[in-house]
Amino acid sequence: MTPAVKRIGVLTGGGDCPGLNAVIRAVVKTAIYNYGIEVIGIEDGYQGLVENRMRPLSALDVSGILTIGGTILGTSNKCDPKRVAVGFDESGDPRFEDRTEQCIDHIRKREIEALVLIGGDGTMAGSEPFLNAGVPCVGVPKTIDNDLEGTDLTFGFMTAVNTATDAIDRLHTTAMSHHRVMVVEVMGRNAGWIALHAGVASGSDVILIPEIPYALESICTFIHKRSRAGKRFSIACIAEGATPLGGAQVVSRIDPTSPDPIRLGGIGARLADDIERCIDQETRATNLGHVIRGGSPIAADRVLATRFGHCAMQLLAKGSFNRLVAMQKGEITDIDIFETVGKQRKVPLDCDIMTAARSVGTCFGD
Repeated sequence: MTPAVKRIGVLTGGGDCPGLNAVIRAVVKTAIYNYGIEVIGIEDGYQGLVENRMRPLSALDVSGILTIGGTILGTSNKCDPKRVAVGFDESGDPRFEDRTEQCIDHIRKREIEALVLIGGDGTMAGSEPFLNAGVPCVGVPKTIDNDLEGTDLTFGFMTAVNTATDAIDRLHTTAMSHHRVMVVEVMGRNAGWIALHAGVASGSDVILIPEIPYALESICTFIHKRSRAGKRFSIACIAEGATPLGGAQVVSRIDPTSPDPIRLGGIGARLADDIERCIDQETRATNLGHVIRGGSPIAADRVLATRFGHCAMQLLAKGSFNRLVAMQKGEITDIDIFETVGKQRKVPLDCDIMTAARSVGTCFGD
């Protein structure tokens, strides 16, 4: 088979997650071994295109990276080629410039014929100017939040759940020893997949997700009943984007230079304070934060990332451009690259895992 392209670029955009290196490895080795395609690694996501920071990737360069977390190429969740921060004006507000043409010029000078974009909806949205300029793209869906529309699973999610579950398991012992309520905050801005899965896997007594605004009174009543029944400790797993009824998400800071300036964090500590005031039971909060983004991918994510990377190269080699690799009903397939843009795959309130959790007595704060 004569491949449709001879040289491609690959980048990792958005936040890091376990499995990125596994995708890079699969892309590079499949390209070289199966199709004789050259691969150029683009550093730090779209920032590398703006600044022309790229390097050739050989099979040797990606040997041994399957088990390593993060990305050997680096990444950035702040660079949008159409809106690059270039300093501040006299009022202290950030200034932005469109560097799309500069990126396209760098692509053409490197003789890159197509791009493999490994990232989330923001990374896929960023492909539009390149597609319009005639640079084909294939996307690989990445997010620990598992909230991309069009795919049932994203690599990195299962490792994040495993890491969060392990942390909550460890907190169980101190909760039991001190008869405390332990509140564990995990990532999940608008979709509660991590909190739901880690909460169920760890046997958390309370699971709070963005899809269900919680009532403090319901949570406190539930914990108080547990205590009266002789269960002198409770574990609550809460997503960072969870909100009390009639309340708002807790914002930790705002970065005006970022395309997505809102940074959430702190809802766990707030809930812990509220519970302690409400039922006078000692309560502690732990925010796992970026801990669940890092570390080596578990076996399932290594396999999924390898399958995704291989599929991306198959699509490019046969000239099936502007597609996004996806998993649907257990099978690897592909969809339009823009299908995920501006959408989020949230937890359906009637999904079987929620039904199962409720059946074993889990409180969702409603």
